[in-house]
Amino acid sequence: MKTTLDELATLIAVVDGGSITAAAERLEQTVSAVSRTLARLETKLGATLLHRTTRRLELTEEGRLFLEQARHIVASVEDAEELMALRRSQPAGRLRVNAAAPFMLHVLAPLVPDFCAVYPQIELELNTSDHIIDLIEERTDVAIRIGTLADSTLHARALGSNPLRVLASPAYLAEHGAPQQVADLARHRLLGFTQPDSLNAWPLRHALGEHYAAQPTLRASSGETLRQLALAGAGLVCLADFMTRHDRERGALIQVLPEHTADVRQSVHAVYYRNTALAPRIACFLDYVAAQMATGQGGA
Repeated sequence: MKTTLDELATLIAVVDGGSITAAAERLEQTVSAVSRTLARLETKLGATLLHRTTRRLELTEEGRLFLEQARHIVASVEDAEELMALRRSQPAGRLRVNAAAPFMLHVLAPLVPDFCAVYPQIELELNTSDHIIDLIEERTDVAIRIGTLADSTLHARALGSNPLRVLASPAYLAEHGAPQQVADLARHRLLGFTQPDSLNAWPLRHALGEHYAAQPTLRASSGETLRQLALAGAGLVCLADFMTRHDRERGALIQVLPEHTADVRQSVHAVYYRNTALAPRIACFLDYVAAQMATGQGGA
């Protein structure tokens, strides 16, 4: 049987208090409970730690040596607990975040300077991937995923959502004209995703429903690539607002078919493993991102 912290603390309390009775009062235990703890500790160690008389307690040589180490152990544990309490009030440590490149570029990266100013003891490590990753294998604390989540053993937290819009550059519209009806899209150059094909279901109301199955003329795996193609006048594209807010504000991309657009929103979730309480460095990061997205500063 191994020695416990309670047994070490009991020995220290007895020596510091000068008696079992004083230790019992300090530990809020009965005298008999303290005596049993001391006896159990000595049995485990196979050594007598204290000489007991009716008037006083005196450490043996073995007791003196053991007490010195016991004090170091208990002090180390108290220091560790204090450190954890400090980290809860002032989150610290390395935080590894993974997100698709467009979300990293348009949402997370602009938030980093202010976040680091608020939480200077957190060391951010930002990685991008347009595919679902294994958090443990990639040594990732939290991943940001866009769209519907697949069934998973991971914990997830919704951070916000973004409307989807069909857009084109002024140059493209000047050359090809703006579609007036959803059916007009058949005559236009459409930009879409290589996979999954669900990303090519545009939120446009028409005779057959509220989703238009786009048949892209040009496909790309990354939403950022599609955004750049649209800005260059390569065709019409359907993207979430977090990627295009600044483009729309400065007139570089213009929404088409707004009167036919259904209110379809692309969800944003943070996913992470959690066996116990969520680490403060992760919790504060998710709180910060969610708050910024809610106010529109996160690209919404």
